[in-house]
Amino acid sequence: MSMDKTIQTPDLLDGWGLPAWCYNDLDFFQAERKAVFTSSWQIVCHQNDIANTGDWHTLDFLGESIIAVRGKDGLVRAFTNVCRHRGSRLVDGHSGCANRLTCPYHAWTYDLEGALVGVPHREDYPNLDTHKHGLTPVEMETWHGFIFIRLKNHGPSVAQMMAPYEGLIAPNQFENLKALGRVTLRPRDVNWKNVADNYSDALHIPVAHPGLTRLFGRSYGIEANTHVDRMWGDMVEPPSANLSERLYQHFLPDVDHLPDAQKRHWLYFKLWPNVAFDIYPDQVDFMQFLPVSPTQTLIREVSYALPDERREMRAARYLNWRINRQVNTEDTALITRVQHGMQSASFSAGPLGQSEVCLRQFCRNIRALIPEAKLNDRPAPGWSTAPQVSKTTGTQP
Repeated sequence: MSMDKTIQTPDLLDGWGLPAWCYNDLDFFQAERKAVFTSSWQIVCHQNDIANTGDWHTLDFLGESIIAVRGKDGLVRAFTNVCRHRGSRLVDGHSGCANRLTCPYHAWTYDLEGALVGVPHREDYPNLDTHKHGLTPVEMETWHGFIFIRLKNHGPSVAQMMAPYEGLIAPNQFENLKALGRVTLRPRDVNWKNVADNYSDALHIPVAHPGLTRLFGRSYGIEANTHVDRMWGDMVEPPSANLSERLYQHFLPDVDHLPDAQKRHWLYFKLWPNVAFDIYPDQVDFMQFLPVSPTQTLIREVSYALPDERREMRAARYLNWRINRQVNTEDTALITRVQHGMQSASFSAGPLGQSEVCLRQFCRNIRALIPEAKLNDRPAPGWSTAPQVSKTTGTQP
């Protein structure tokens, strides 16, 4: 189902959140796998993470393992991390380097371009056409140096999704970024939508994030497009009462390649449905909210930055990390409270204010793709695999 087409239908529940059962229901989770995630773009890594021939990086996502590898021709390709013989995983871990990809089970071997080039006991397979048994390719897009994949070719490209913000992205020189560390995986016992909702929720900033409030004052803003949420804030001049924040304000150096409006500007983007970029003057963080089960999410994140050995920049990056670790701690407590509260029989769906534009758009998208999200009450188990989809109507909670 095309989200672009279905969102044109008036949403009778516009202004209401999703019902609580959508955040812990196995059938709804299975429906999301098909309707939301198979055609969603997911980051594997940055092109500079696999800069040399044979460098590879993996992404595990909803039972699939994807490998992006740089070939001998210098091109990056993406494949499922699966041997075509008996289905064994080819490589383990997040990253590595190899001249060829050899299966650890029976030693079937593939070159860096995905072709099957080695079959032990080849005479045992007289009818095998090796040209038809190369690694299975996966759709890939490189956007400003970041390598995205999706399992199903459907919907706009990353470039099309982010086109309205090209002018804000270009000065950051994403193509030249280098990883500051390794990929971090943070498990959370919440539904992925609660993580995504929280990321794009501006109303909780002055209530639950005193540090961000001290840094931004009242400048925090949000806007929503069909495929992208944007959030932003400009650092205030008065020194913060908090030491880490005050030192960050002090040490953050001038960044020559940024326009004046972005030199002390924090910028956030969330790409539908679960990929986020935090763009700071000193570095760029990305996060994915990877669904594991109806009540489990794996937050995958890594930081990138342009080469800059100034002491002030090193200090600013460390302080940025300290500030955001505190924000993450606060957010973890918030989303856990919401996940627990949604288990109450007294709660179904809450109203969304006019200013909650990102949450409204998110709910529109989900309801357009999964009509059962319009139901106040949980359907009978098994509806996601039933041969006939039940009829749903939009009624105010």
